[in-house]
Amino acid sequence: MPDNGEITTNIENNIGTIEFYHPKGNSLPGKMLRDLADTITQMGKNPDAYAIVLKSRGDGAFCAGASFDELIAIDNYQEGKHFFMGFALVLNAMRQCPKLTIVRVQGKTVGGGVGIASAGDYTIAHESAAIKLSELALGIGPFVVGPAVERKVGTSAFSTLSVDASSWNSAEWARENGLFSKVCENHFDLDEKVESLAKQLAGYSPDAMKELKKVLWKGTENWDELLEERAEISGRLVLSDFTKNFIEEFKSK
Repeated sequence: MPDNGEITTNIENNIGTIEFYHPKGNSLPGKMLRDLADTITQMGKNPDAYAIVLKSRGDGAFCAGASFDELIAIDNYQEGKHFFMGFALVLNAMRQCPKLTIVRVQGKTVGGGVGIASAGDYTIAHESAAIKLSELALGIGPFVVGPAVERKVGTSAFSTLSVDASSWNSAEWARENGLFSKVCENHFDLDEKVESLAKQLAGYSPDAMKELKKVLWKGTENWDELLEERAEISGRLVLSDFTKNFIEEFKSK
């Protein structure tokens, strides 16, 4: 398995599968974020894929969020904005993709990973899939992923996740608040539920699903500008001594 991570794709029976992998908890460095956004966009244009499954590799964490190694190396505003724009590009690619997207979440997910789970049109999770928005603890705040998370769970639950940045919230909490559509007791059931729904969607009218996607995402037409503005906020805050010190202390544990 490559040290820098990889993204793989497959189309079978009109189901397009996108899988990302990184050895550090399926975290997402800047280049992988842009590659993932491009991959989602291209899969959305492929006429052979009627529906999309987005997943990460392994049975551990679904996504550890931003790469700490990359965050601590940022030393100017433009680099900071560029990095956080990676998450904006992924979320906007998921939003603009004309295909319905199932997100499979098999384990804990943090920060940007919660954003990706929230941007799924239907998200199915394992019972171990606890979630946390840890950005405020880093001195940043969940600004880029915020619109995607708040759209799914509402302002009250988003506030709970954002303010209590050190606590995990269970998969069942995420289901009760609308982020997860289903929670499965084991990985066999998780795969079965994902495959079953994907097969259903692959048999539906692509035109009808495209129109439904527009309805589901109504009101997000300004996200290109909004998420760029949020990336600018994060890009500025990531330069603070607070953030640098937090990451150094975290890595030394």
